[in-house]
Amino acid sequence: MLFRRDVLERIRTGGVTVAFRRWKRPTVKPGGRLRTAVGTLAIDGVHGVSDAEVSEADARSAGFDSPAELLRDLGQAGQLYCIRFRFLGPDGRAARQRQDDVSPAELEAVLRDLARLDRGRATQPWTAATLALIARRPGRPAGELAAERGLDKPRFKRRVRQLTDMGLTESLTVGYRLSPRGEHILAHLVCRGD
Repeated sequence: MLFRRDVLERIRTGGVTVAFRRWKRPTVKPGGRLRTAVGTLAIDGVHGVSDAEVSEADARSAGFDSPAELLRDLGQAGQLYCIRFRFLGPDGRAARQRQDDVSPAELEAVLRDLARLDRGRATQPWTAATLALIARRPGRPAGELAAERGLDKPRFKRRVRQLTDMGLTESLTVGYRLSPRGEHILAHLVCRGD
């Protein structure tokens, strides 16, 4: 679920607490969490509604002046859903991403996590190669990087999201780059010969 930058700022300050989306089926669920560029949201409720059920108060809570403006922005395709959420706070990944002085214990923990990912369902280790690819080609579209790795785009993006969750990569408007922490880890992997 994506938000425009101006809406994200109002989410962070508590001015926006509801979103409306048209989906075939919801992409978030009650009790879940959603990471955004400004922090993490707790999803408190998701339910289908009709266009006529969108009230003036709902539209304002979603950052619009009126239901008509909100509905115009959404278009017509798909079931209309109302998503209620609250801002939990900054995303802890940002602090990890900026960290370039990794202690020996943290380094070992990251290496264990990378080894666990490499032992997953993949047929061959992929974490070091993916970090190296992003380091060589920052800001390149995900589809281009996926093709270079011989993967479909959704699978590649799932893998990068795992690396981002560890604080090793950062999403850009287009593509990715290594975080300072990711650069430190990749340098260690290269020295080790991974």
